[in-house]
Amino acid sequence: MSSLPHLSIPAIVFACVALFAVHRIYYEITVAAYRRRLIRENGCEPVYSYPHKGIMGKLIGLDVIRANVQAAKEGRVLEDIRLRNWADGRKTIRMRVLRNHVFVTIEPKNVQAMLSTKFSDFALGTRRKEVFMPIFGHGIFSTDGEAWERSRALVRPNFTRQQVADLDMLETHIGNLIGAIPRDGSTVDLQELFFGLTMDSATELLFGESTKTLAPGLETKSASDFVKAFVYVTENASKNFRSGGLLEYIPDSKWRKSVKVINNFADQIIHDALEQADTEKPLENRRYVFLHALLKQTRDPYTLRSELLNILLAGRDTTASLLSNTWHVLSKRPDIWAKLKVEVENLGGVPPDYSTIKEMKYLKWLLNESLRLMPVVPGNGREAIRDTVLPLGGGPDGRSPMLVKKGEEVLYSPWSMHRREDFYGPDALEFRPERWESLRPGWEYLPFNGGPRICVGQQYALLEASYVTIRLIQTFPRIESRDEREWREWLTITLASGVGCKVALFEK
Repeated sequence: MSSLPHLSIPAIVFACVALFAVHRIYYEITVAAYRRRLIRENGCEPVYSYPHKGIMGKLIGLDVIRANVQAAKEGRVLEDIRLRNWADGRKTIRMRVLRNHVFVTIEPKNVQAMLSTKFSDFALGTRRKEVFMPIFGHGIFSTDGEAWERSRALVRPNFTRQQVADLDMLETHIGNLIGAIPRDGSTVDLQELFFGLTMDSATELLFGESTKTLAPGLETKSASDFVKAFVYVTENASKNFRSGGLLEYIPDSKWRKSVKVINNFADQIIHDALEQADTEKPLENRRYVFLHALLKQTRDPYTLRSELLNILLAGRDTTASLLSNTWHVLSKRPDIWAKLKVEVENLGGVPPDYSTIKEMKYLKWLLNESLRLMPVVPGNGREAIRDTVLPLGGGPDGRSPMLVKKGEEVLYSPWSMHRREDFYGPDALEFRPERWESLRPGWEYLPFNGGPRICVGQQYALLEASYVTIRLIQTFPRIESRDEREWREWLTITLASGVGCKVALFEK
């Protein structure tokens, strides 16, 4: 057997240098040349770089990560980011987050490009998939491309008005909510009840089996464990995002156990539904259940579980957060409460139907304003899957186009965008529902995302929040705040009140 020729160290070094040179030349005449042409043809200019502090700040953005973690403990991370990033009037910046540079923007035209006009140039991004998929599977909110198109085709037809406007089902759960509120004027935290209500109603709509957290004596241990596990993993996911992914390197047995609890709960219901689907009683003759509708399109247990958990994430958290934020304001603002109560009293104590709710203008303005100043999804982002150009962000004034390379991430902040005075006036930080009498915003108002991936359940969330608010005011026409603290942030996957919603409600 002949031995390999002996290579000297200089020869090895020369070979490495030659390979690097060849690679660099190839890169310059292909990828780099294409990017230079994009820059030239579109007039792109560099994006302002955030002035990181310290060596570790410049290397991995540790200064920003530390600031976000500390601000989150104090319930002010979103506002801290707004004041830090946009105080000098800039609307798009480039900053370091661990190994990568990311862009952050509050330009509606950039958001519109990512979510709509250049939708095919962007995807959710690796980080979001890594966080969501182990918990919720390959569903509509965690997939891209063909997989997402299949999920959308599977899910979207099941969110028509006829299917989501089951107010009789909702009335049952609201009865449990009302029954859990003290009649003696003692303090109750409505936020806890709202999260119980939306979990109960969402699981009944989606699974056909409610967790019944608000029904006295009816909650089972499996349902209780499911709710606790669901809350834990969503809070953990939010912390993972804020830390830039650092939590992935910390072992967490509770997280693994919680994911297993969630999956087992869903799998048992799906198993029972699959067995029942083959019995003599047709599923279509029963009350509408999202799972039963999906069974007409697929019998794959993993697909069913993934889509159910994805929709539950949105259906439970967004509506409960919206209700909590809105009722915290109502408890502090007697002027808004009085105007809303007049509109509700015009119903004469009769529970509203779908059409009546749509005609209640002040209630609509109230929810719009709540979603503006306390958007339930306050931040989001996309990752470029090919070299592309966004219309704004480049140059000293940020008004020139900007190049986004394949693999780079662009974050956007509805929280900050909704506070821009050039869109909402000098009182942009004030909670004023009346502004919606004439306000007709475009992409600068983004409570439920936009474009092809706009939230499929937004009408259900708004309907449920409206109906719950009306029925509570019809039952309890007087409210007192029992907490002097101002609203602060509580970030999980969505944004709710960090101080809860502690009130007293009165029937007279």
